Amino acid sequence: MGVVFNIQRFSVHDGRGIRTVVFLKGCPLHCRWCANPESQAAKPELAFSQEKCLGLQACGICRQLCPQSRSETGKPILAGLQHADLKLQEKLASDCPAQALHLYGRNMEIAEVLEQVQQDEAFYFRSGGGMTLSGGEPFYQPEFAVGLLREARKRHIHTAVETCGCTSWEILREAAPLLNQVMFDIKLLDEDSFQYWCGMAGQQGMAGHILANLEHLATDFPRLPILVRTPVIPKVNDDPDIIRAIHQAVCHYPQVKYELLPYHEYGRSKYEALGRDYPMGRVKLLTKKMECLRKEIVEL
Repeated sequence: MGVVFNIQRFSVHDGRGIRTVVFLKGCPLHCRWCANPESQAAKPELAFSQEKCLGLQACGICRQLCPQSRSETGKPILAGLQHADLKLQEKLASDCPAQALHLYGRNMEIAEVLEQVQQDEAFYFRSGGGMTLSGGEPFYQPEFAVGLLREARKRHIHTAVETCGCTSWEILREAAPLLNQVMFDIKLLDEDSFQYWCGMAGQQGMAGHILANLEHLATDFPRLPILVRTPVIPKVNDDPDIIRAIHQAVCHYPQVKYELLPYHEYGRSKYEALGRDYPMGRVKLLTKKMECLRKEIVEL
């Protein structure tokens, strides 16, 4: 049993071919630019869309179910709703007529997840696709993630994972034989910068630990394709020297490829729905700079 917050079908950006992406809840990192803030907490989490809400006077179902949602503004108070127990949160989300309330995350069994994944099996065989585990950090729920991979391989489904590498080497070593592809994020190499931007204050050595996990993975499993990805974030790591250093650190192995991902603000509305401020504030998107950095990587 594990906590899943989304199952996305027909994806073509999360591994080879057409894929079904299973998003698992929980992540040890809290990167300030995170596009999936609903993935960070391990437990299910209630979100609220102000623009969809009919208001307490026109509807009032949430106020009837949860008195803590009372408000002078005519809209329910999200904090009061989020403090309700899980069963009540589930009922609030299911009973909301305007679908203004949404519960991110629900408990699922391995067989239940694989049943949904196999619905698109015909597309996997035609395109070389399969199942990708994402998050959050999939290995934050190690037994569930490894169980999903093991069962998928039994069913001859191509398997991939998107990981930040912030887990133990023992867990990665157990999962690696069950994987056909790994997408491994390396965001920063400098320890102080990593702590500040990735929400790991007081935990020295994590950037080095992640890099060591990648090196172990590439060395011990030389036939496993690995795509190392760096999200290029304005004023964080959009410096050519930083990108060159990451490229130099990861591209020693023939099965490792490297890719830069552009910064976007897709997570901003999700932070608002969760009642949280967007940690990045307002920054300019990178366009020309991304072109220059990508060109430099090709030349390297």
